[in-house]
This record gives sequence, C-alpha cells and structure tokens, in this order.
Amino acid sequence: MTLISQNKMFGGTQFVYLHRSDACDCDMRVAVYLPPQVKDGPCPTVVWLSGLTCTEDNFTVKAGAQRMAAELGLILIAPDTSPRGETVPDDKGSYDFGKGAGFYLDATRQPWAKNYHMQTYIRDELTAWMCENFPIDPDRIGISGHSMGGHGAITLHLKNPDLFKTCSAFAPITSPSRVPWGQKAFKGYLGDDEKKWAVYDATCLVKENPSKAHILIDQGTDDNFLEDQLKPELFKSACEKAGQSLALRMLDGYDHSYFFIASFIEDHLRHHADSL
Repeated sequence: MTLISQNKMFGGTQFVYLHRSDACDCDMRVAVYLPPQVKDGPCPTVVWLSGLTCTEDNFTVKAGAQRMAAELGLILIAPDTSPRGETVPDDKGSYDFGKGAGFYLDATRQPWAKNYHMQTYIRDELTAWMCENFPIDPDRIGISGHSMGGHGAITLHLKNPDLFKTCSAFAPITSPSRVPWGQKAFKGYLGDDEKKWAVYDATCLVKENPSKAHILIDQGTDDNFLEDQLKPELFKSACEKAGQSLALRMLDGYDHSYFFIASFIEDHLRHHADSL
C-alpha cells in the first residue's frame, strides 16, 4: 500500500492510503483515522460509506467525526465510492452513475462488470486489508453511511451481520428498486431483471433477513430528496413486519448535506461504540 497523506488530530492520526483491489481491478483510495487508544491494543472500527459524487475525503473533512472517535476509541475507515482510473469505464454525463456512483454492488452488465465490484471490495478486500494493517478487532466492526452509502451500509450489514455487527445511516436510499437513483443504477449495472435487484435493496432484504442489531437511521424533514429518492417509510414498514429493530428519527429542518451529518455524527458513533 502507498501512504498519500498523514495528519495528527485529536491525539490520533488521519491517513490516506492507496491500495490495490483485485475485485475492482484498480488502485483504491481509503482514509483511515486511528485514535490514541490504538497504542493500548486493538480497537473497534466503523466503516463509513459515502454518497453519490463523493470520495474518501468528504466524510473525513466535513463530518467532524474524529474528535468523538478519539474520545470513544473508534477507528474510522472511509473508502472511495467507486473504482477510479483511466481504464475504468464512466458515464461522464451522469453524476449518479459510473465513477463516484458505485452503489456498493457487484455489476454483472458490461462494460461495468470488469471494475464495479464494490460489494466484494468492501466486504472482502477492504475488510481483510484493514485488519491486516491496523490494530482492528475483527469481532468489533460496524458500518455506516450517507445516502447511496447508507444504502450500502444497510445492505452489507443485513447480508453480513456477523462481519458488520452494528449499522446506522444518514438519509439512506432504502428502497432503491422503487426510486429513480436506484432504478438507473440497477438497470445499468445489473440489467432489466428486477429479481436480481432485490439482493441490493434494503427493503427487500430485511423482509427475509432481519438482523439482531438495532439499526439507527437519521433523516432530515427538509431533505429535497426525501419523497422522490429516499422513502424511509417503506423500509420502516418492512422492518416492523420482519421484526427488525429500527430507530428512524425524522429530524425537523435538516437537509441532505454534511451539515446534517456533522450535527448528529456523535449520536451515530456512540450508537456503534455502545454495541461494539
């Protein structure tokens, strides 16, 4: 792996690395925050998945999570949102498909199938890489994210509850099969067969695979994507029917931005720390 940057903060250290992904057939960037407690031994970890158009920088620069991570002794891992590089296919006319929009799935449709294997990358390669290179307790890993990343966090948790033991999300796309963002991504990456979409749709997954964890979701009521793209009420209903423990907090006046995330990131990190 290649170290790109290193900065001291809140008694810990913020790193950005470049490492090879065979699943995505390219080098992937990932940000890592190590709290001061790592000097005493392995620590619990939260993997953060960002949303459309984002990179590994958005969370580490805008969320203000490091101060609370230092207090709680949490390692933070923030990967990029898609494969990158000159040989990686892209849809340059779209912000919601291609580079910056990997949707945390494994594409099966060409030309995307060669590189866009974000589910395998996060679940297998990233997890193995971070456990091999940092003082992480592999039995205490949680996952969180925002928007597209919230979709990724919930689906990866529901399919891998023994790996990602805790889960939370900000303004997640919880029913991608029924909204324009998800439909565009699923058709492009997976094809027209909607039966193949269900394994990447949290509302479908929770009906058959509820987890034992308590999922926390924060959603702003002034989010301009709420009605057309996010539809948390569909996921809430599915959780109630499946017996999935869920706290859906509808927060008055908040939008879809990182100001929203920064306002409540402490609650989410405490949610993970309490269970990990």
